[in-house]
Amino acid sequence: MHTTLAKLYRPGVVKWALNCWPPFWGSGIKIVTISNDFREARLQLKLRWWNKNANRSQYGGSIFSLTDPVYALMLMGILGDQYYVWDKQASINFIKPGHTDLHADFLISQQQLDDILAATACGDKCFPEFIIHVKNAHGEVVSEVHRQLYVRKKPKYRDVEPSAMMESQTTVRSENIALVESLSPAESITSTSRVVTQDDRAARRYGQQR
Repeated sequence: MHTTLAKLYRPGVVKWALNCWPPFWGSGIKIVTISNDFREARLQLKLRWWNKNANRSQYGGSIFSLTDPVYALMLMGILGDQYYVWDKQASINFIKPGHTDLHADFLISQQQLDDILAATACGDKCFPEFIIHVKNAHGEVVSEVHRQLYVRKKPKYRDVEPSAMMESQTTVRSENIALVESLSPAESITSTSRVVTQDDRAARRYGQQR
C-alpha cells in the first residue's frame, strides 16, 4: 500500500469506496459493516433480476466476488504500508442454490495475526488461509470459499532478509573450504579454528551492514 493511501485508509472510507466501486455495485454486493480495527466485516449480496443465473438463483460469479478482496483489504488496514498483501489463490464449493439475499462474515483472529507477524518479521513470505461460509437469509450455508493470501514485509522494513543471509554464509564457507584444501596437512590443522572464526565474523559483519 502506498504511504499516501495508508493515511486515508480508514474503515469508513473503505466501506464507502467499495460500495461505490462498479464491480461490487453492479453485482449487488454491499459492505454492511467493517470494524474500526479491520478485524471483522460483513458483506451482503442482493438477489436482483440482473444477477440471477439460468436457474433463477444467485449467479456463482457474484457469490465468488463477494469474498474476493475482503481479507486482503482487511489485512492492508491492519498491517499498514509496511507490508505487501495480495490475494494468491481461491476455490469455491457450491453447496446449494442461493434463492435469497446472501451474506458472509469475515474475521481475523489475534492468533492468525500473530502467526502472520511472526512469519514475516525477517522478510519471509507468508501464505495465510481463510475459509468463508456464504449463507442465505435463513442462515444456511450455500457456498464455502477457501482463500489464500500472500503477505510479505517490504524490504526497507525487514529486520534481516533470510535468503541473503544464507547466501552470504554459503559464500564464506565455500571460500573457507577452498582455503583449507589449498593448505598442507600441518597448516590445515592450525588454520581450521581461524577459518571458523572468519566464518562467524563474516556473518556478524553482514548483520551489522543490514
